[in-house]
Amino acid sequence: MRVTDLSFKLAGIFLVALMTLAMPIVTNAKAASDLNRDGGQRRGRDWDGYPNLGGSFDLRQTALNAGYNEGSKEGRNDRSKNKYRDYNDFKSYRNANSDYSSRLGDRSLYQRYYKMAFESGYDTENPPPNRRDRDRDYDRDRDGHRGRNWDRYGTYGGSFDLRQTGLNAGYNEGIKEGRNDRKKGRHRNYNDFSSYRNADTDYSSKLGDKELYRRYYREGFQNGYEDGFNGY
Repeated sequence: MRVTDLSFKLAGIFLVALMTLAMPIVTNAKAASDLNRDGGQRRGRDWDGYPNLGGSFDLRQTALNAGYNEGSKEGRNDRSKNKYRDYNDFKSYRNANSDYSSRLGDRSLYQRYYKMAFESGYDTENPPPNRRDRDRDYDRDRDGHRGRNWDRYGTYGGSFDLRQTGLNAGYNEGIKEGRNDRKKGRHRNYNDFSSYRNADTDYSSKLGDKELYRRYYREGFQNGYEDGFNGY
């Protein structure tokens, strides 16, 4: 009995010691996970901070690197001119094929990675005017989901009605398309949708500047699409 009791005691001591050693590892892993999630908008050149949408390692790395480099360059140029433009104003963003070759794999997947990194590079060098002195992460909940909380979207000028109408119309169309694509098990590029390219649903001249409306619409569409695709 004494041997058995001693064995149990030794096993208990070993288990406690093992748990004590494991706790820092678990804590550090959780902290790293929280940092990745909370810092999604500050990815920079940390390619691990970007979603993995599939494709080869070379395809993903090449696209992210090319997109970020181009976005950073355009962001620096625009910041020096004290202006902030829509990503679609740039031909390099619309084409999203710099450094692409067929040996890397699927072109549309490459373009998705490229655009994602371009946006991050541009905004890193040239943050939106209303957020230059604030933490960029304010614009998103921790899981990247803004939903219909328009206070968490950009403010680029224009009337209240223009902004609200553009965001609402874009979000409604985006979430509809996102849900449709979720059912079909595919995720498409925003530019695949004519509604996104046109970005003028519910627009009327009384609201104000059409290009500004389209900018709000597209921001609402992008978030609506991702919400719909992710099951919100």
